[in-house]
Amino acid sequence: MSENYHIGLEGIKERIPHRNPFLLIDGILSCEPGNSVVAVKNVSKDEPYFVGHFPGNPVMPGVLIVEAMAQTAGVLVWETLSNVDKNFTLYLVSIDESRFKNFVVPGDSLVITVRLVSHKLNFWSFDALAKIDDREVANAKFRVLANSDSLEAEKK
Repeated sequence: MSENYHIGLEGIKERIPHRNPFLLIDGILSCEPGNSVVAVKNVSKDEPYFVGHFPGNPVMPGVLIVEAMAQTAGVLVWETLSNVDKNFTLYLVSIDESRFKNFVVPGDSLVITVRLVSHKLNFWSFDALAKIDDREVANAKFRVLANSDSLEAEKK
């Protein structure tokens, strides 16, 4: 896949099991299987979490930024795996580091870049960076577990 690559919302739904209100990415801008992926989240004032975080001062929760990073990583895992049933579920199993540097508010387009660091058995490790324009808002290092019967069979 190249820089001209794009997956819309329906394509994302084919690749990861998340659905509204918990689907936190809107599009895939580029993907290099086995290496990296870039996603976008267009932050709307109608996001359900803004009702309580915070009334009159809406800010996207940092944990949801990390979740958006993990969902982006899920697309990369799906695109990277070949010759297996891609019906698996990813579970976030560790967040080794995370930093939040700026606020994400309604109207922002959050661009998330996730890079694969390592993959061993069903565990995948990633570095992620979230930006608005050229301004870094968050970064994280995390690990996911890809769980399915078909992936278990591939290991044997």
